[in-house]
Amino acid sequence: MASLIEDIQEILITEDQLKEKVKELGQMITKDYQGKDLVFIGVLKGAVVFMADLSRSIDLPLSVDFMAVSSYGSSTRSSGIVKIIKDHDINIEGKDVLIVEDIIDSGLTLSYLRETLLGRKPKSLRICTLLDKPERRETDVKVDYCGFKIPDKFVVGYGLDFNEKYRNLPFIGVLKPELYK
Repeated sequence: MASLIEDIQEILITEDQLKEKVKELGQMITKDYQGKDLVFIGVLKGAVVFMADLSRSIDLPLSVDFMAVSSYGSSTRSSGIVKIIKDHDINIEGKDVLIVEDIIDSGLTLSYLRETLLGRKPKSLRICTLLDKPERRETDVKVDYCGFKIPDKFVVGYGLDFNEKYRNLPFIGVLKPELYK
């Protein structure tokens, strides 16, 4: 992993900080969803690591499903055009759905996803994100559970990638700009 670490300009959020925040979010979600029919819908691929750790920190029965959406391609900025590449499999009508996302920046993808899922008549729909970049917001997205607000820097690790690399880093780091510009 030494070569991956050499590509990191700075560590923004440490492995220990991530573990503590995931535990805290899990406790909040456990409290809020007592007695409810909870369905996690993770946004692939970035949310997989976060969602796996988060689901293990929740002391409730829950169902897990995934959607794959794209608005980036191989770019570092959203194109604003959202495509559903893989839809969820679980029928969410009448269920309490929690979208689990790795990062929200422009908000365009999540806004589209939220409206799409609301059309499928869940009992409730909330959003949990590990990272939020409010400086980049182009549309209003209500986030119910947020791990960290971060500055407008290009980050990788803990599921987040650049060209499918760096997802396996155990921390959130800022990628050296010369690697993506």
